[in-house]
Amino acid sequence: MSTIAFIVAAYLIGSLPFAVIVSKTMGLSDPRSYGSKNPGATNVLRSGNKKAAALTLLGDAAKGWLAVFLAQQFGPRHGLAEPEFAMVALAVFAGHLWPLFLRFRGGKGVATALGVLVAVNPLIALSSAAVWLLIAATTRYSSLAAILAAIAAPVATAFIQPGVYFGAIVVIALLLVRKHKQNILNLLSGQEGRIGAGKTAANGEQDS
Repeated sequence: MSTIAFIVAAYLIGSLPFAVIVSKTMGLSDPRSYGSKNPGATNVLRSGNKKAAALTLLGDAAKGWLAVFLAQQFGPRHGLAEPEFAMVALAVFAGHLWPLFLRFRGGKGVATALGVLVAVNPLIALSSAAVWLLIAATTRYSSLAAILAAIAAPVATAFIQPGVYFGAIVVIALLLVRKHKQNILNLLSGQEGRIGAGKTAANGEQDS
């Protein structure tokens, strides 16, 4: 029962839609009403409010970190160990992708995945973040950067911290890439938007 409680709590934490929460708090339009209609930091940036986008990014990353951190800190006294922590990592990520509070239509999970990686091992998170920054800076494609960073995460995990978490991070990476299916098609056809696209960006464009 303790494992189930931690997993459910992680899913609910992941379901918190910071893109919507931050936008409403700051009096901005619902991010699901413009751009790619994705409730994520990149789409919030299309509103022109960098502070809102930064807060969304921070919130989405923080919830990924928090769920795993709480399991690591308080789970052992309830019989939880690394296999259960890995389940919690998957649950909070799933909460972001399919949030209860947004009728199961969530974001693409880049920031939340980063938060999970920070809790698992900061070096893995830094490795993936470095890949994202490098690709984003050189190509200005947020989606391409996210996809390659996702692929880099399990590779880094295999070298830095092989073990139970590896399987969970592979699943997270696969789900994240799958969420970028339309972005991949757009990249192949040359129709993908670049970082800095405005509020009128078409559906399916890059997002985190």
